[in-house]
Amino acid sequence: MSFLADNLIPIFKKRELLFKESYREAEDVRTFVFEKENDLSWKAGQYGLFTITHKKMKKGTKPFSLSSAPAENVVRITTRIPERPSDFKRALSELKTGMKVSMSGPLGPFYLKEQGPVLFVAGGIGITPFRSMLQQLQLTESQSERPVKLLYLDGAQSHIYRSELDGYAADSAVDVQYLNLRDELHAELDRYATLHADGRYFVAGPKSMVDAVTVYLQNKKIPKRNIVKDAFFGY
Repeated sequence: MSFLADNLIPIFKKRELLFKESYREAEDVRTFVFEKENDLSWKAGQYGLFTITHKKMKKGTKPFSLSSAPAENVVRITTRIPERPSDFKRALSELKTGMKVSMSGPLGPFYLKEQGPVLFVAGGIGITPFRSMLQQLQLTESQSERPVKLLYLDGAQSHIYRSELDGYAADSAVDVQYLNLRDELHAELDRYATLHADGRYFVAGPKSMVDAVTVYLQNKKIPKRNIVKDAFFGY
């Protein structure tokens, strides 16, 4: 039933979202903000399928993690907009206040279920679902009940949301570490796995990074059932 609830049933729930604004997070990263309807909810960490409706195009639907928390009153997605964007991202960048996109979902099993120690591993733009999860925890839970550590690997050293992440760490038991190199990540994974072999491990980012981290953790005897993955394609 969990698979149906997380994937098959929500995919038929489609709604229009009214665009409010966009703003720059880093040189090539933008956040897009949409109005949140009263009956729209999701589990922090899930994603939606967003469809451009103001122009026709091939591949007009793309998945995006919801970077806003359910407890916030908006829907946010954050994505890289390269110098030569795809047709989809060009159309996304053309949105004006009052225009609409459609969203199917929310979808996916990438959300917290159990209490206990949790390690978040983010690669680049893979920080987006974790921003939602940390914000939700900040707004709704006592951090003393759920120790959380975030390892944020970004070879470009942009580390978006840094001021927000620093705020979570200052106000709660969240431990945030910014990493630039894969060797640094491996060292931190070694330390954490030694202390919390029975913890939950959430990994999000480019597919190659997610696959590599998953194999590394399994080689450290972390059970496959304890690893939750969110692989981003096209990065």
